[in-house]
This record gives sequence, structure tokens and C-alpha cells, in this order.
Amino acid sequence: MMSFGNPDPRHGSWRAWHVGDDAAAVIVRAAVDGGLNFFDTADSYAGGASEEVTGTLLRRFFARREDYVLATKVYFPTGPGPFDRGLSRRHIMAAIDASLRRLGTDYVDLYQVHRWDYGVPIAETMAALRDVVRAGKARYLGASSMHAGQFAAAQEAADSAGGPRFAAMQNHYNLLYREEEREMIPLCAGQGVAVLPYSPLARGVLAGTRHPGGGGETVRSGSDPLGAKRQAVADFGIVDEVRAVAKAREAASAQVALAWLLGRSAVTSVVLGATRPGHVSDALGAVPLALTKAETDRLEARYQPQPIQGHE
Repeated sequence: MMSFGNPDPRHGSWRAWHVGDDAAAVIVRAAVDGGLNFFDTADSYAGGASEEVTGTLLRRFFARREDYVLATKVYFPTGPGPFDRGLSRRHIMAAIDASLRRLGTDYVDLYQVHRWDYGVPIAETMAALRDVVRAGKARYLGASSMHAGQFAAAQEAADSAGGPRFAAMQNHYNLLYREEEREMIPLCAGQGVAVLPYSPLARGVLAGTRHPGGGGETVRSGSDPLGAKRQAVADFGIVDEVRAVAKAREAASAQVALAWLLGRSAVTSVVLGATRPGHVSDALGAVPLALTKAETDRLEARYQPQPIQGHE
């Protein structure tokens, strides 16, 4: 749901690739009709507008709150003040209430810390999150990109606080970036933690919409500094292998890249950004696409170690 926001360039949080309410409704309708029921947003996306759109559309398309899984996040700035950010108790308590107001619900199913806060003791963060759960404002807790040692420390802090551990890890993981396989994914698998990769298509590179040397075929490819940074170090030989497997399967490149992720034993689901209904169709088409061992080996063979990404 990150793509949904205010399409007016005069809006302070505007991005050229943001999708307005009417277009977002078509996309979410396609997702619901296709059987998707997990929706992920964050308080910082589009200055809070993403949460507002998310709440409005889910209430429109689902008869009961119990029929979908709603996730949001806390950490990045939500205002100009020094306390409008981070993982302090003060900010978490204010942020969850603000998120629930924007979402128009009494609780979220999954409340995630968006990044690691180096300025706040993890014991304070986990105690605050415990109280969010005890107050009935969140059902489960999750985290996003961080080092495996930090994640382990947070789990221990949760135990010490007498609260729930993180039940999910939303990390940066795809065919072009597999460093999470070294420590984080084995840690999650060992603890029974759900892995929910974001950027499964490497911001469009694996879908074939970005080109070596920069640029691409989408609005976002021309207005995404972080994507351009990752694109610059991407191995487009892997993209060629994805394209070749897709051609042989008569499938879209995006479907092959998603099918590879969905085939990882530790992966519970993927977080896919959508700016048009076709993105939803690709995601649905990837579900029944079971890759053979030979295809998987081909897709993985060229991978080389990468610098750490996704903690930005």
C-alpha cells in the first residue's frame, strides 16, 4: 500500500509514482477479488495518506474486519518535531493511536518497527510494544530490516519485558539481493518467525522495467534515488536468466521472480507494491508457478555477495 497517497504535486509528501484514491480502489478491488487478504502500510508513507486510503478501501471491500490482515509500521518521521520519530516509548504510544485513527480501526494485526533505533535502548522499545499489545491495539509484533544480532537482542529484550516477541521479519530479499540468507533467514526459521520480504522485484529491475546504466520504462524509475542506487549495482545477468526462464514458461519475468521467493521455505508471503491492476495479476499468477530445481539453480547460479542494503 506504499504506492497509495496524494497524487497532487503540491502535497508535501508527494511522489511522482503515487496513486490516487480512484486508481487505488481499482487495484485493491482486483486484489480482494483475487483472494489476497494481507495489506501492509506504514505511518510515514505519503505523510499518513497511505494509511487513510488503506483504511477507507479495506472497509469498503471487506464486510468484516476479521477477514483481512492489516499491518503498519513505526519509526520514520511523521512530523517536524524531535519526538515525531524513532522507537521511544513516547513516540510509539503516540504513533499507534495516530495510525489507528487514520486507518479507522481499533487494532492492527501486525505492528512493525520500521528500522532499528540506535538512540533508544531496545528494552524501552520492547516494553512499549508490549503495552501496545496488552492494550489491544495490536495483535502481533514485527520488525523490518536490521542486523541479525539486533533482531536477536530485541527478542531477548521482549522476554525480559514479559511481552511478545517479534512474530515477523519484513526484510529486503530478492534474487538480486540474498545477503539475508546468511544470518537473518536462518535465525527466523529457527525461531518460527515469518519472513515477509519487501522489494521482491528489486524496485522493478527483476520485472524488466529498469535498464543497465539507469533509467527505465516506469514513472518511478525516473524519480527514485534509492532505486537508482540499487540499480547501479544490480547484476543484469541475473535479470537475463529470469527473462529466459520466463520466456520458456510463457510467463512474465515478475512472475518468475516472485515464484522463486514464494518457493523459499522460510518465506511466508511477499510485500508487493502495485500501481496498476496488472501488478496484482502478476502476483496471482506467480502463486501456482512452481519452479523446477534446474530453473532454480539457473536463477541462483550467478549471484555474488553484495554490500548490505535495505537498512536505509
